[in-house]
Amino acid sequence: MDQGVTAGGRIGALLVVGDVVTDVVARYQGPLTAHTDTAAVIRTLPGGAGANVACWAAHAGCADVRLLGRVGTDAAAWHERELVAAGVRPRLLVDADTATGTVICLVDADAAAERTFLTERGASLRFTPADWSDTLLHGVARLHLSGYLLFTEPSRALAETALAAARARGVPVSLDPASAGFLRELGAERFRDFARRLDVLLPSRDEACLLTGLPDLADAAAELSRLVPLVVAKAGADGALVARSGAVVARVPAVPAAPQDTTGAGDAFTGAFLAALVSGAASERAAALGCRAGAEAIRQVGARPPRTQRGGLPLARRYEHQNDVGRSSPTA
Repeated sequence: MDQGVTAGGRIGALLVVGDVVTDVVARYQGPLTAHTDTAAVIRTLPGGAGANVACWAAHAGCADVRLLGRVGTDAAAWHERELVAAGVRPRLLVDADTATGTVICLVDADAAAERTFLTERGASLRFTPADWSDTLLHGVARLHLSGYLLFTEPSRALAETALAAARARGVPVSLDPASAGFLRELGAERFRDFARRLDVLLPSRDEACLLTGLPDLADAAAELSRLVPLVVAKAGADGALVARSGAVVARVPAVPAAPQDTTGAGDAFTGAFLAALVSGAASERAAALGCRAGAEAIRQVGARPPRTQRGGLPLARRYEHQNDVGRSSPTA
């Protein structure tokens, strides 16, 4: 059965479970000066790795993208409006006791738009297994979990529940580790214990190397693919690697882009990649479309797709006129 087709023979939905947060993006031109003012352009934007992935999947042409998230009462209505406008069907659980999570993104305009995060996860990591219902999987072809779920015990328990339910129904499950810093605190072995039940793992370079202890990304991706059937390692300006059964099988080049803000580039890749898998694309093709989305993401400020292009053509069709999208050379 095609990985994007449900048991009824229809192209199914993508369900994302993960964080919804408010991003405060401060783009400055260095140096960042301590104990005084540094001029910056500051914007408040919707964010969260899980929500970003869902929005980019919808932007890439996935017709039915659903999101299970948790927010506080302070920003619930705003986040719901933003998700609906992006083409996502949100199911937001409103936490009356904790505010919506907030991330301060410090973006250095003089250093390839690299960013540093100050993170208060807030309501986004207060999930519990009680927030899950197996009915969420009705019509779902793929389940994607944000790695942030693994960084607190209650939300990790929710992720375990969702993973078990999906596996019982034959729904493939993917996960993006999300944060090398939090992953280091969790511990590589605990993460690998969870990951061995996944179908797809989408780590960054830092995350893949941290999880394996190997300094070379290709070696790390190959090693992780002995644990998870399909590993797609995101390497920023170096594109992406696709690995299966202990070997790198494809190297996908990055798409050149002048970065304005690299926040959300990995989420854009993941969303477009999953949208392509749902539509029936091969993993190498999906990774190439992920690279296209990542390039689109870094050309703007903020982690979500540009409003003016939401609801447009699927990503694969938008890029058909460009050079050899999705063609990558297999490597042994």
